[in-house]
Amino acid sequence: MRVVSMLTMARAAWLVLRYTVVVPLLQLAIYLCAAMSLMLFAERLYMGLVVTVLWLNRRYRNRNQRNKGDDNNLESDDADRPMVLVQIPMFNEKQVYRVSIGAACGLWWPADKLVIQVLDDSTDAGIRSLVEAECRRWAGKGVHIRYENRSNRSGYKAGALREGLKKQYVKECEFVAVLDADFQPNGDFLRHTVPVLQADPAVALVQARWRFVNADECILTRMQEMSLDYHFSVEQEVGSACHGFFSFNGTAGVWRVHALADAGGWKGRTTVEDMDLAVRASMRGWRFVYAGDVQVRSQLPSSFKAYRYQQHRWSCGPANLMRKMFWEIVANRQVSAWKKLHVLYAFFLVRKVVAHLVTFLLYCVVIPAYVLVGGQDVWLPQYVPMYVSAVLTLLNAACTPRSCHLLVFWIPFENVMSMHRSKATIIGLLEASRANEWVVTEKLGGSTTSTPAAATTTMAKKKKKKKSSSSFLAPEIVEEQQQLPRTGDNHGALLALLRSLRHGFRPRPLVCLPPHAVRRRLRHRIRLHRLP
Repeated sequence: MRVVSMLTMARAAWLVLRYTVVVPLLQLAIYLCAAMSLMLFAERLYMGLVVTVLWLNRRYRNRNQRNKGDDNNLESDDADRPMVLVQIPMFNEKQVYRVSIGAACGLWWPADKLVIQVLDDSTDAGIRSLVEAECRRWAGKGVHIRYENRSNRSGYKAGALREGLKKQYVKECEFVAVLDADFQPNGDFLRHTVPVLQADPAVALVQARWRFVNADECILTRMQEMSLDYHFSVEQEVGSACHGFFSFNGTAGVWRVHALADAGGWKGRTTVEDMDLAVRASMRGWRFVYAGDVQVRSQLPSSFKAYRYQQHRWSCGPANLMRKMFWEIVANRQVSAWKKLHVLYAFFLVRKVVAHLVTFLLYCVVIPAYVLVGGQDVWLPQYVPMYVSAVLTLLNAACTPRSCHLLVFWIPFENVMSMHRSKATIIGLLEASRANEWVVTEKLGGSTTSTPAAATTTMAKKKKKKKSSSSFLAPEIVEEQQQLPRTGDNHGALLALLRSLRHGFRPRPLVCLPPHAVRRRLRHRIRLHRLP
């Protein structure tokens, strides 16, 4: 009897709590999530329409110019080329330092008009010596390359870039290209980007697109590719075409040195120093151009730990920057009110705050709570979790059609990551203890170490001819392989195979094959790579 009475009292207490606290709070949360979902939906739909118009316009323009000559400035006189500085910041990049330096030194630009600056903040003395030796090797070939090392990591990447621009030998450089340690531009990278800056003095930045060479490594990289393809194909395109503003991606971009100095230079006050610089330059009236047809090879994080740290920095930094620059943007008098509204509402609020919070609150908190509490007392608009969410998902997947079948994995993965991103966003808004936490994304090398031009791979596919693995490697790597001990045993052949894999040869993956097929294919690869 006593137990029954206690249960009755507990049920009565729950009913009181339900109707006085839980139901009103849940209904308020539903209204808030519905409003944020509609904000995000309107923004994504607007960008989708703009991208469609841009695509149709580009297709029409290309069709009209199909029989005309190429009007780019690739063949102009080398004497007219401006001085360009290439900065490569790195920190303990043992796996990728060699190919990144090699790619920068292989840029098609007059040797007397190109300065390459390796900004090495490595704390490992062994890695520092390797990077310095690589710089000396290229300097011996006539490349104007300088190795710079700081005694401290003040300001992290922003501090290294800022100190590099203070050197006396870069004073004559008009433009500066920033390339992270795992980025490998094609040889014509500067010839496609610098002329855009020369043609329009009001342009401060030309941003190239990232091309992910290890996107097929695992399902984690495939899902990252889906999210980043949308960012480059839609967000950057719309920002460049409609507003002359988008976020600098921190690498694979060329800045006008005067514009960089006019904006106040690099600042290390947040973990997104690239976005900080872009917003300040935009508020000074400078415009940006996104060159989506210029692609730079890069690597995606292939481990969940590295990806989680990267997403924390990319989510916490923009929220913290919004907190610090909100009133500065509002009080700005050098740009129009429309541009300020775009930066504060569309760029910061919707994309950097609402997009993370609504995904976590609606799908991970509100809808499960709605199911547990019961829907008879709470009203949830059905179009929000069904139609709005479906349209947002399809708009995102449309940019990577080859991965549409992975949506069944991408949706729960994004819900899980929304918890980490929401946490980081709140930390940035409140400027909590981890707001300025900087963890360098681990780079494993591997797929990013291939250095051939993309056209070589395309021609090989079209001709359908079998080629040896040496055709995929840089001359220095082929030479290194030829110096291996001449032996006929499997050990030497396996060593050659591992070296070719490390330097970029990407054979067909062995996942999802039966064991006997894996053994047969491995034996075949060893025979192919057996040294004479």
